Amino acid sequence: MEIRSEVIHTVPRDAATVIILRDGPGGLEVFLVKRHGLSDVLGGAYVFPGGKLDDSDLLLAEAAHLDQDTERLHAALAEQDLSPERARGLYVAALREAFEECGVLFAQGASMQHSRLLAAQTRSGLAFNQVLADLQLRLQTSALAPWSRWITPRMPSISSKRFDTRFFVAALPPHQAATHDDVETTHSVWLPPREALQQYWDRTMELAPPQIMTLAHLSRFADVAAVMRQAQARTPALIAPEPFDEDGERVICYPGDPRHSVATAAMPGPTRLRHRNRRFEPEQGFDALFA
Repeated sequence: MEIRSEVIHTVPRDAATVIILRDGPGGLEVFLVKRHGLSDVLGGAYVFPGGKLDDSDLLLAEAAHLDQDTERLHAALAEQDLSPERARGLYVAALREAFEECGVLFAQGASMQHSRLLAAQTRSGLAFNQVLADLQLRLQTSALAPWSRWITPRMPSISSKRFDTRFFVAALPPHQAATHDDVETTHSVWLPPREALQQYWDRTMELAPPQIMTLAHLSRFADVAAVMRQAQARTPALIAPEPFDEDGERVICYPGDPRHSVATAAMPGPTRLRHRNRRFEPEQGFDALFA
C-alpha cells in the first residue's frame, strides 16, 4: 500500500514540447514523430517532439547563447509560481529536444551544415551546451510561442509517470528539415491536423489525449501565421485533466466540463474523452472534435 500511495502522489516533472508547423499545399501541417515501441512513455504513439527538463538546460549562458533575456521568457509563460531560471530552462529544453528528436535547429543563421556538425558532435558524446559554445550559435527562443500547459493527471492504472509540460508552437525554420532520429523515434510525418486525427480515428495512428485535443484545436487554423498570431495574443491555456470512472469506463474531463473543477473552457472541442475500444475518444464520435 505504501508503494501505491507514492505512485498516486508523484509530483509532475517539468517538460517541454514543440509543435513544429509549416504551410503545405492544403494549408497548415504539423510534424509528428512516432515513439519507439519500447519507450516507457507513450511507446508506439505519435507525438510532438519534446521531453523532460534536464539540469543542463538551466545552465546555458543567456548572454552568449539566447536571443531573449530571462525576464521576457518568464513573462511569456505567465506562471506566477515558476522561477525565471526555470522558465528559461524550459525554452532551452524545448529547443534542445527539437534538435535531438527531429534534427531541427532553432538558431540564428543556422544551416543544414550547422545541424550536421551539431549532430555529429553530440553523438560523439559532447554536451549540447558545449557544442553550441564551440559553434558560437545563439538559440532562437523568439521562434517559440507558448501555446498551452498540460499537467498529467494521477492515473496509476495507466502510468506512474506524470509531467508538467509546456507546449510551444513554432514555424519550421528556413533551410531546416525535420525527420525522426531512429533512436527514440522510429517514424515521422507532416500532416494537416484534421488528417492526423482521421488517421487516429481509422486506427492507423495512435495518439494520446493531449495530442488529440491539441490537433483538434489546431485544425481550426488555416496557416502558420494564424496560429502564431493566436499564440502571441493570449496567455497559454492551463489544462489539468481530471479523470473519473463512469459505467465501467475511464473518462478524462477538461476545463469547461460539468465534472471539472474549472468551469471555463480552456480550448475548443469536446470537454471529455472516454476510454473505450482500447483508446480515448470523444463520447459523441469523430465530428465532436471539430464542433
